[in-house]
Amino acid sequence: MASKLLVFNAALLLCGERKLASLTENREPRRLLDDVFDGGAVKTALESAYWNFGTRSLRIEFDPSIAPDFGFSRAFVKPSDWARTAVVSASEYFRPPFKDDQFADEAGHFFADIDTLYVKMVSDGADYGGDLGNWTESFARYFEAYLASRIAWKITRDKATVAAIQKELKRLLKGASAKDAMNSGTSVPPEGSWNRARHGRRSSRRDGGSRSQLIG
Repeated sequence: MASKLLVFNAALLLCGERKLASLTENREPRRLLDDVFDGGAVKTALESAYWNFGTRSLRIEFDPSIAPDFGFSRAFVKPSDWARTAVVSASEYFRPPFKDDQFADEAGHFFADIDTLYVKMVSDGADYGGDLGNWTESFARYFEAYLASRIAWKITRDKATVAAIQKELKRLLKGASAKDAMNSGTSVPPEGSWNRARHGRRSSRRDGGSRSQLIG
């Protein structure tokens, strides 16, 4: 099971640096790791693939305080723990999944022409991807390499070490995402690209709160 100290020490090992005795040790490597970790490192790593251990299913009602000027008629506020969208559907069973022309995924909102959306997403919430205890071993190895890649130059000032860590990072991401996909079973795959910027269906009214309900 991953822990913050274990992850930090594995990242330091990749950099050729001695490990920390504790998370309060007064050393620059620990401060660098803290800065990266607290600066959104977990969410960044979770955005890189459709991680099953971090997947959350939601029912989201439309926000009546947001009236899109054109395009889709209903706006839905994304949960604050959203990291990546996997599936959007009108069905609680996520079948069939929405296609590209049935909804838009833009900034902090979803847009569609129905009142209720069912969304399967990767979450960085404390009960999902944000809980290191939920991580798979392969994801933990990838995350360790990601941390190392962020601090390697400041610690080593060695281009060869930085390049080696970057290469290892790519290898570990590929392996971790492939293993995670094998554990998906018969779950509904993501439908097409999630980049909706080209549709231009975005409201300028962003006030109001989300009324999201966990369903699975």
